[in-house]
Amino acid sequence: MSGRVRIPVWAALVAVLALLLPPMAAMGAAAADGPPVVRLSKSQAGTGGSITVTGSGWRARTLLMILICGQSVPSSGVTGGTNSCANSDGRAVTTDAEGRFSRKLPVAEPPVPCPCVVHVATVTGAKAEADAIFQVAGHAVEPLPAEPTGGRLSVLTDTRLDGSGGLLTWFGAPPSRTLVFTVGNVGTSPVRNPVFQVGTSHGVFAPQWEEQQWRGTIRPGKKARIELPVELAAGAHGDYTVSLKYGGKVMAEQPWGVGRPWGVTLFWVLVCLVVPAALFRVGMAVVDRVRPRRTARRRGLRLSELALRIPGLKPREEARHALSSPPSTLPWFTPDNDPGTAGRLSAPHDDSPTSPTTPTTKGST
Repeated sequence: MSGRVRIPVWAALVAVLALLLPPMAAMGAAAADGPPVVRLSKSQAGTGGSITVTGSGWRARTLLMILICGQSVPSSGVTGGTNSCANSDGRAVTTDAEGRFSRKLPVAEPPVPCPCVVHVATVTGAKAEADAIFQVAGHAVEPLPAEPTGGRLSVLTDTRLDGSGGLLTWFGAPPSRTLVFTVGNVGTSPVRNPVFQVGTSHGVFAPQWEEQQWRGTIRPGKKARIELPVELAAGAHGDYTVSLKYGGKVMAEQPWGVGRPWGVTLFWVLVCLVVPAALFRVGMAVVDRVRPRRTARRRGLRLSELALRIPGLKPREEARHALSSPPSTLPWFTPDNDPGTAGRLSAPHDDSPTSPTTPTTKGST
């Protein structure tokens, strides 16, 4: 009877869990889809102190970088890139399975004046970042740089890198791409020949900026498609980030995964195999030329003497002479008395009765 009662109870529990799990999963998905959040234990601290940085809403098991940056506000982001941050005092942290983290951060003065923020950004994968206002006690405060005169440019579409590597890149040639993006003039005056800054960074290092000027005029309310070349150093490989900056503000960032130049590795493997083999062949040739020949001559003399001493063996030269010379007849046979030629020779002119070839007749005296 008790077994019959337990079955409906367990069935009811399973039904309740089935009803509760979809809303909980939906809540988790909604939390993950929201923007990441950063919170600070203190809004102000002096150099030498520390604060605790916590966050939520990040991707699970993601590596983050925490920095104190100057000349930045949460609404505009880090205008000067990581060059305006205290990179040497930054800290890395990995989020847990729920996208949360907590990390202690030492307070350090950034290389540029405040307003300052605590900047948190992903190191790998999809780009995500968040800022929290922070004041470094005793550090200089200056207003943000004014926007460039002549208009304001804004990136309208996502940037992309066009191009691909070739055979030379596989053998260590500098990888190159073309940064393509569309900007629009949201100001009230035209922008003529704007100068952009294109930077490339590897991992958590600060980007190396290079100025590139685009020839043309962008009138108010108009847009333009811009293409700028990007090139890395020879043999570069790994995960890179291409950044675009205009007027002191980072406008866009694009990840770039560069493959390893396996042709260089293959070349060195062949060198390690071919060069030792060639050196061995050269060394053997030198040894063969330098080695004395006396030993060979002595061996030849000894073999010839041994051939003379052993009965039935002849030296090589005597054997050749014996083969080349015609066969001689036996000493006790002459051409006249050779039994093999008796039938072929004609009758002799000598009528001597002692001649073995003269026939004898009956009645002769």
